[in-house]
Formats: sequence, structure tokens, C-alpha cells
Amino acid sequence: MEKFLERLLRFTESWLTLRKIRRRKAREKQKKRGFVRDWAGAFIWAACVVLLVNQYLLQAYQIPSGSMMNTLLVDDRIFVNKGVFGPELLPGMFKLPGFADPRRGEVIIFENPSYLSRGPVFDIFQRILYMLTFSFVDIDKDEAGRPKAHFLIKRAVAMEYDFFRQRDGNLELKPRGEDRWYSEKDFQALSGMEYPVRRLVSPEDYPLFREAGIAAAHRDMKIPVPSLLDEALVSYYSQRDYSSVDESAFNEWRIKTLYAMNPHERRYGSRWRAYTGGTYVPRGRILPLGDNRDNSRDGRYFGTVPDSKILGRAMFRYYPLNRLGNIR
Repeated sequence: MEKFLERLLRFTESWLTLRKIRRRKAREKQKKRGFVRDWAGAFIWAACVVLLVNQYLLQAYQIPSGSMMNTLLVDDRIFVNKGVFGPELLPGMFKLPGFADPRRGEVIIFENPSYLSRGPVFDIFQRILYMLTFSFVDIDKDEAGRPKAHFLIKRAVAMEYDFFRQRDGNLELKPRGEDRWYSEKDFQALSGMEYPVRRLVSPEDYPLFREAGIAAAHRDMKIPVPSLLDEALVSYYSQRDYSSVDESAFNEWRIKTLYAMNPHERRYGSRWRAYTGGTYVPRGRILPLGDNRDNSRDGRYFGTVPDSKILGRAMFRYYPLNRLGNIR
């Protein structure tokens, strides 16, 4: 009887010990599950906050090119105020009204008129991922693996009802109600604004552009090109890249010569009048230009931009750390 009771006691102790071990393991497993669940919940909550802030208040962007040098450099990362001009309800859709209108001289971000979308589903996913990673992950790339320019960052230079034109690569403005043209520098002084304009092309290069444009017009009309003009054209095309050659000056003289040869051609006449009389900025639109004028594909090429496509105002540079600061 004593042996039986001893065995029963040992069995009971073993069973109770095993049950206690199982319960302890179950509690530890529950704690681990709770930690993972809590961590996942915190991450989802943080992601939602980031998305809401990026979509409606401040969004992070990376500068893809040197068109705004030296205001913004390649790979600078900045925050853009999206609430001021009205955010989009969803990425790429349903722009809401804002609290202010874009002002002349501000650095703005807008949808690239030349961008070809892969569809709304991809755009929304790409922009969410881009926002969550503060612009460090961008899956919207071209065939060469470079980020596609879905958005552009330029400076608002000409506003609605202005006229603008170029003379030897320098912008001239005729504001609303004025009857004279102002150089951009003079207009800045007159209006009390100050922003940098960087030029890469030397004034001494413009005779080459003029002669090359005249030679190109002769070739368009299949007229023999004088040797000196032909040399200028060859020289122009041999160095043609947008960091060293002002295409607008070349085209200005090409169109002027074509119109002189063909005054009956309306297409040449209308384009020449745009060079001489300037281009009008319609109501509700803005002419955006890069500060690095000779290396910027901007409103001089794709035209003015409607207010509805302007997504925000550049505010603050947060990376690299040695360039931390406000954007003017």
C-alpha cells in the first residue's frame, strides 16, 4: 500500500510539473504572439500616419537632375508642402482646394506633362511605397534603371496674363498691364524678388547659334549653304547637348530665316511672332523654369502648367545633412 501511494505521489507530482511547464510555455508563446501583433499594429499605425502626412501635408521627394542647380542639387531630398495648394484625395486623383495660389518666384512641384503612366494601380502603389520610404525606394524606373520623372521641381517665373520670350538665352517678361519688356534681372529688381539664375552658355557662343540656325533653314529649304554657315552648323551639332547648347537661340534664327524665305507660310509666321511678340500665359496657368537655365527641360519646351497640376511648394531640404535648410 505504501509503495502504491508513493508511486501515485510521484505520478501526481510529474503530471503537475508537466502541466506547469506546458502552461509556462503557452504563456511565453502568447507573449511572443502578443509582441509580434503589437509590433505589426504599431508598424501599420505608423505607416498610416506617414501616408496621411505625406499625402495631405508634407511629402518627401528626391531631386533627379541638375536643372535647379545651385538651389537644389542632384539627389537632394526635400519636403514639399502639399496642403498649401490643395492635396490630392488619392494619389493622382481628385485634387482638393488649397489655402493659397502659387506665387511668382516660388519653387513648386508639379506633374510632368511628358510622363507616360503605367496605369492608376501602379501609380498609387509606387507613390505609397515612395512615401513610406521617404523617397529612398522608387520602383518607377525607365529601361536603363533610372527613376522616371513623374514629377518636376522648377521655379514659378511667369504667371497668368504675362508674356514671355527669350533673347540670346535670357528670359524677358511683359507682365499684365505693362507695355514694355523687362529682362528677368530688371524684373526681379522691380518686383523686389531675388532668386538665382545659372547660365552655362557664354554670350560669345550666340553668334554660332545664329549662324547654325540660318544654315539649318537653308538646308530645310534645300538651298546651298555657304561654307562658313555650314561649318557653324557642323560645330553646333557636334557639341549639341542641353548642358552646353541653347536650342532656343538656334531655333529662333532658323524660324526667322525660314519666315524670311517663305513669308506666305503661316506656320513660320506664327512661330516667329511667338519669338518676337512673346508667348502668352493663359489664366490659371504658370510658366515653370529651372534655375539652371541651359540644362533644364521646362516650360520653354512643354509649355505652361495648369494650377490643377501643381502639387506643392518646396519647403525644406532634409538630406544630405550638410545641406539641411529651407529652400528659397
